[in-house]
Amino acid sequence: MKNLRTHGKSTIVWVLMGLMVLGLGGFGVTSFSGGSTAIGSVGDTTITADDYARALRQQMNAYQQQTGQPLSMAQAQAMGLPQAVQSQLITAAALEEQARKIGVSVGDEKVRQTILEAPAFRGPTGSFDRAGYAEILRRENLSEAEFEREVRTDEARLLIQRAVAGGVDAPPAAVDTTAKWILERRDVAWRELTADLLPAPITEPDEATLKAWHSANADRFTAPEMRKITYVWLTPEMLAPTVQLDEAALRAAYDANIDEYQKPERRLVSRLVFPSAQDAEAAKAQIDAGTAPFEAFVLQRGLQPEDAELGEVSQADLGAAGEAVFAPDQPGVVGPIQTDLGPALFAVHAILEPVSIPFEDAQQDLRAEAAVDRAARTIEDRTAEYEDLLAGGASLEQVAKETELELGTIDWSAGAAPEEGSIAGYQAFRDRAAQISEADFPELASLDDGGVFALRLDQVVPPTLRPFEEVRAEVEADWRQAETHRQLLALAEEQRLSPAAPEGQPAPEWTAAPDITRDGWIEGIPAEAVARAFAIAEPGDIEIVDAENRVILLRLDAIDEADLTGEDAQRITDAVSSRLSQSLQADIFDYYARAVQREAGIKLDQSAINAINAQVQ
Repeated sequence: MKNLRTHGKSTIVWVLMGLMVLGLGGFGVTSFSGGSTAIGSVGDTTITADDYARALRQQMNAYQQQTGQPLSMAQAQAMGLPQAVQSQLITAAALEEQARKIGVSVGDEKVRQTILEAPAFRGPTGSFDRAGYAEILRRENLSEAEFEREVRTDEARLLIQRAVAGGVDAPPAAVDTTAKWILERRDVAWRELTADLLPAPITEPDEATLKAWHSANADRFTAPEMRKITYVWLTPEMLAPTVQLDEAALRAAYDANIDEYQKPERRLVSRLVFPSAQDAEAAKAQIDAGTAPFEAFVLQRGLQPEDAELGEVSQADLGAAGEAVFAPDQPGVVGPIQTDLGPALFAVHAILEPVSIPFEDAQQDLRAEAAVDRAARTIEDRTAEYEDLLAGGASLEQVAKETELELGTIDWSAGAAPEEGSIAGYQAFRDRAAQISEADFPELASLDDGGVFALRLDQVVPPTLRPFEEVRAEVEADWRQAETHRQLLALAEEQRLSPAAPEGQPAPEWTAAPDITRDGWIEGIPAEAVARAFAIAEPGDIEIVDAENRVILLRLDAIDEADLTGEDAQRITDAVSSRLSQSLQADIFDYYARAVQREAGIKLDQSAINAINAQVQ
C-alpha cells in the first residue's frame, strides 16, 4: 500500500487546543494519536490500534464522569459505544484521505496562528508561553514538528468540513413556521369536577364488590418481598459514651486542629497579571470609572473568572502584595502591584473576619468529636477480633455476648423507608441485605461512618397478597376513589358535549388562563393541561384532562398567532434558524462523509478490534 499515512497524535491537538467544539466535533468527528498497529483503514489512511484504544477509553471515562457510575466493557458494548467510536475514527480518516487526494492543506501562518491562540499554551500573562508549549509536547512524547504536522492535517480537514457544510442555511419558510409554532399563545379557561358535583352520592359497595376489587387489583394489596434478618452492629456514636478522655487528649485534639479555632483575617481574592504596568493602570482606571468590571479584563485575556481566583488567602499567603491587598477595609480592586509574575490587579471579593476560639470554649465540641474519633479507632483496632469470632463459627448471638456489638432483628424490604436511627439507613447494610442468601455465613462489613456490622438472613417471605379481611378498609377506600373518578369522567364527557348549564341552574364558573405559551404552565392544574390546550383544534372546543387523579374540563377561548416582528421574536427566530441550519449542515456533512468512505473503501480488522476490547478496562 503506497503513500501509507496515519492521522497522527490528533487527540493531543484537540484536547490541548479545544478545537473540537468549533470544528469536526460538531459532526461527531474526532482523531486520536497514532501507533504502529492498524485496526483498519480508509483508502491509504490507517486507523491505528492506539487511536481506537485511546478513543474508547476517553468515551468510557466521559460516560463515567457524567453518570458517576463505573462502566464495564460489557456495558459499553451493550450500549454500542465501540461501534460509535469506530464510526468517528472512520469519518476522521475518510476526511484525511480526501484532503490528501484533492491536495487540501493550510499554510505555515495558519498553523502558527492556531498554536498561538490555543488556550493550553497560554502562560500566566495570557499570551503564548513558548516554554510551556515545549513542556506540554515533551510530556505527550511529541516533537514540535510532529505536533505542527498534525495541526496542519486537522486544519485541512476543517477546511473540507466548512467547504461541504458551510453556507447551508435553513429555508426561511421552515424557520418562520417553526418560530410561529413556538411563539403561538392561547387563551384558555378551566374548571375542575369534584365529587360534590356528582348528581348522587357513591353507593355503598357490598362485600362481593369489594372482594372482587381486591382480587382484580391484587398488585395494590400485595406486600413486597420481606426479609427477616438478624444482625449485630457497632458504630462510633454507639461506643463514644464509653470512651474516657482526659484534658491532655482534648488539648492535643485542639492543637491538631488549631487552624479551625485560630485563623487570621482572610480575604477572597482574584489576581490578573498584565503584560505591562501601563496596561494594568489603564484597566484599573476603567474599573475605577465604572466603565468595565474586573471580570471583563479576565475574559479579554481568554480566561474564565475561576482561572483568576486565588480563593481564601491570608496576608502572609500573598507575600509582598499582602500589605496592599489587605489595606482596604472594603471589597474592591487593588493595584497595580508588582509581583513575581508581573504587574497585577487584585480583586477583593469578600473580607473574612479573624477567628479566635479559646480551648475552654471549644472543649465541649472537642470532647464529642474526640470521643467519636477514638471510638472509630477502637472499632478499627478490634475488627480482627470480631472477624476471628465469626470465622471460628460463633453465632451473631454469641458475638453480641462476647463483644460490644449490639444484636438486633429487622423485617426488611427493599422499598421500605428506614426508621430514623435504624441500621437500614446505611447503604452498605441495604446492599448486603438485598444480596445475602440463607446459605451465606455472616461476614463483617464496614459502615460509612467507621462502624461495622454482620447479618444473617433467617427467612425470605415472598410477595404475598394480604388477606381481604386485613386490608378491607384500604380496599373500600381504593374502590371509592376509583368509582368516584369513573363517575367524574362520565360527568365530564356529558358536560363537554353539552356545556350549557341545565335550565334553572347557575352557569358553572370557569377560571381564565390567558396568554399561555407552550413552555408555560396553568396555575392550579397539572402540567399536562398545557400540552392538551395546544392540541385543541378550534376556539370553543372543550377537552377533558385526566391527570394526577383529577378531572378537569379545559376550554380553548382564543388562538393568538405569533408576531415575528418583535425583538424577542427575532431572537427566537435567529435561534431556530441556527438550530435548523446546524441540523441541515450535519446531515449534508454526514452524506458527504459516507460517500467519501464508499469511494475510498473501508477495511476493518475485527480480530484486532476484539483484542483491544478485551484489554480495555
